[in-house]
Amino acid sequence: MEERSLYNRLGGADGIDRIVKRMYARVLADPELAPVFAHSSVEHIQAMQRDYISVAVGGTSSYSGRSLSDVHAGHGITTRHFYLFARKLLEALEESGASPDDAYEVANRLARYVNEVTGEGIVPD
Repeated sequence: MEERSLYNRLGGADGIDRIVKRMYARVLADPELAPVFAHSSVEHIQAMQRDYISVAVGGTSSYSGRSLSDVHAGHGITTRHFYLFARKLLEALEESGASPDDAYEVANRLARYVNEVTGEGIVPD
């Protein structure tokens, strides 16, 4: 029997959509994270995040947005913001019924990009 992909275990496109909506409800309610998104279209961010997470977990979508370092540059995002955001993602995954192993795998895949999101360790062109 073939093992289901992480994308499918999370519920496919519908599951990723639910996770992203739950995550952003938490993010926008957080006093440290909400200001990061104050001047952004939440709908646009959620759409890009759905595509990004789908690709990261082996889905069929493709991410065609700007590079992570370009998108996040100049927003003052710190490592603390990144990990607060990751906590909100883990909470949304748990609420959505993801297994602890699957939630850990998602967080681990996204944590690889902490330097690109925070700008730490990135040398400008």
